[in-house]
Amino acid sequence: MVNLTRRRLLGGAALGTLGVAACTTTRKEAPYDGRVAFQHGVASGDPLSDRIVLWTRVTPLDGAGTIPVRYRIAADASPDVTVAEGIVTASPARDFCVKVDVAGLTPATRYRYQFTALTGAGEVTSPEGRTRTTAANGTAPVRLGVVSCSNWQFGLFNAYAALAAEADLDAIIHLGDYIYEYGTTGYGNPEVVAAGRAHEPATEILTLADYRARHAQYKTDPDLQAAHAAAPWICTWDDHESTNDSYRTGAENHSEDGSEGVWSERKQFAMQAYFDWMPLRDPVGGISSAAWRSFTFGDVASLHAIETRLTGRSPNLDWGSALAGLSEPAAIMAKAGETMKAAADPTRTMMGAEQETWLASELSGATASGKAWQVLANQVIMARVKLPNLPAVMTPEQIAAQELDLVKLMIGFSALGLPFNLDAWDGFPAARERLYASAAAANARLVTLTGDTHTAWA
Repeated sequence: MVNLTRRRLLGGAALGTLGVAACTTTRKEAPYDGRVAFQHGVASGDPLSDRIVLWTRVTPLDGAGTIPVRYRIAADASPDVTVAEGIVTASPARDFCVKVDVAGLTPATRYRYQFTALTGAGEVTSPEGRTRTTAANGTAPVRLGVVSCSNWQFGLFNAYAALAAEADLDAIIHLGDYIYEYGTTGYGNPEVVAAGRAHEPATEILTLADYRARHAQYKTDPDLQAAHAAAPWICTWDDHESTNDSYRTGAENHSEDGSEGVWSERKQFAMQAYFDWMPLRDPVGGISSAAWRSFTFGDVASLHAIETRLTGRSPNLDWGSALAGLSEPAAIMAKAGETMKAAADPTRTMMGAEQETWLASELSGATASGKAWQVLANQVIMARVKLPNLPAVMTPEQIAAQELDLVKLMIGFSALGLPFNLDAWDGFPAARERLYASAAAANARLVTLTGDTHTAWA
């Protein structure tokens, strides 16, 4: 958990207007002529002091056409008193997902909510979810659950169950890699896959239908459903929601020969499915990569969810490609210097100029309004990270005992004293310095939350 108070921060990573999937209507809806089920739970997200996004997905078991769905929200303290309700429509255009942005709520208040599908055979009711709005002011402590990198093919989602059991969470922050794009023979534990937890579809996801199917599979997990139903979520994507090591104009895991389609189309499919299936507001103007947004938790903290993949990220550099085929120390050092010079190019960006300007303004506004902490919901490691000189600290016997090719490579590379992960902010040092400068100019007390790395660092 991350516990924030105005005077200190105790940090630790544990594991309205509708421009979205449905439109509120007051007219009487004809019931759906078919059977339906709620197979993917309910969720809420993007909490503000006076509004929140509610989400569910209605699965049509037969029949055709759109499905009218009633939503209802009530204060947790008075569950029999309806605060807001209405009818929304689940349609094939948004994969039968519905989202409603419920406004006019009370700050710092717990709510419960539920959906009901209206069918000719009767009403079908979803599970109940609980959510809460953020405080408009005050210094009450803020508790955030922080999670990232949830890969179906590596095992059960026990961390989500732990989050669902946590009392008094203000929000759960997902820092990216909510799904993984690989097929059953891609990135995963073979024993887990063989035991039956294999990706659907079985191939790498490329089309809109593929991305939607993968999201649908992940949301059948009971622990994930429980965590979504327990608290509002603030989500930001990293690369695997599209494909590995993605950037604005391409990705490491997207073939340039056309066999995996056009990158701009695949990127759009990934974003469309994400906005269909996740409890966040669509960007003004429709689906786009402009998914950055800010939240406040009383006077304790502002939280800024940034987008570092699909909008402004320059093409990635990586040591594997840079040093491929080189064995002479002089050639390796020369190529390493050339690569670091390229990484330091001030024109390289992680977020793009528009988002950099937005974040600088948000940080300044947060400190000017007295928010004690400024928290970044950020995808990849921001701190400078380089390996220790492993040949100098390991014995020859320890070096000889290493069996993994990656470890063997890192032992030799560590002697160069260079950052090893250029897919992180280390590959964009000028952009990082601009971010640091904007935080300093705003007099921000900056806390950076980071996913991606599958490891803890000290």
